[in-house]
Amino acid sequence: MSMQSFSWHHLNQWDLGALPIILLVGAGVLYWYATQRVDAWPPSRLVLFFAGLLVTFLATESVIGVFDMEYFSDHMIQHLLLIMVAAPLFALSAPLDLAYDAGGNRVREFLDSKFMTIVTHPLFGFAAYFVFIPVTHLTNLMNVMMEHEWVHHLEQIGFLVVGYLFFRVAFGLERGVTIHPGLRLVYVMAAVPVDTFTGLALVMNSHDPYSSYARMSPPGASSSWILSNIHLGGAIMWIGGDALMLLACIPIAVAWVKWETVKTRELDAILDAQGI
Repeated sequence: MSMQSFSWHHLNQWDLGALPIILLVGAGVLYWYATQRVDAWPPSRLVLFFAGLLVTFLATESVIGVFDMEYFSDHMIQHLLLIMVAAPLFALSAPLDLAYDAGGNRVREFLDSKFMTIVTHPLFGFAAYFVFIPVTHLTNLMNVMMEHEWVHHLEQIGFLVVGYLFFRVAFGLERGVTIHPGLRLVYVMAAVPVDTFTGLALVMNSHDPYSSYARMSPPGASSSWILSNIHLGGAIMWIGGDALMLLACIPIAVAWVKWETVKTRELDAILDAQGI
């Protein structure tokens, strides 16, 4: 392993590997341009969106991205950064609301379409998360991803999209079908067993479940080292995933308390007006 591997040398390789950079720059320019077409778009949301882009950049283009195909543990760190850090930041930046306000009639018709109503529904976001996590880690899709770089990039995009659809419901900031602020905590906690199950399934493996991993692992890696690294990756998914989910519950709980406070004041005002 050379020190060059820990540099940013791969950023000038303008092939399929440069696709994440192109998409990140394009997304940043598009979001910024859309904010210029909307009056008084909250600056905090712009900051959150670019923070999401930064986390995505670090997950895919830093040293984490360099070794994401060689070290399964590194691969799991990347996945957690994408689906549980970058995706919540994107959800807090409300990109669909921005698109609705800044876009034309065609954009609004699409966002109001039956297709988008289904995709942004709370049940769809939960089901997508519930299925996507184990399918991408416990099936042959992992081997396909290791063998084809374009599948690997699609998987990275999938983690962002699925994470966004899940957390947009959990935060309840955007227009569309929403759930009670208190139920948002239940919504998030109900998804925790998915990460726990996936992580434990990997930790309890007695053999390498991925045939392609042996070919992608560092030169000289023994079968016991490979299995140990898979166990480490499973522990990262299990413990790290659960911890990040609990962390996401903090702003949700704060929003719930504020909502209840407002509703209590409104009820008190109604009762006072009625002399009760």
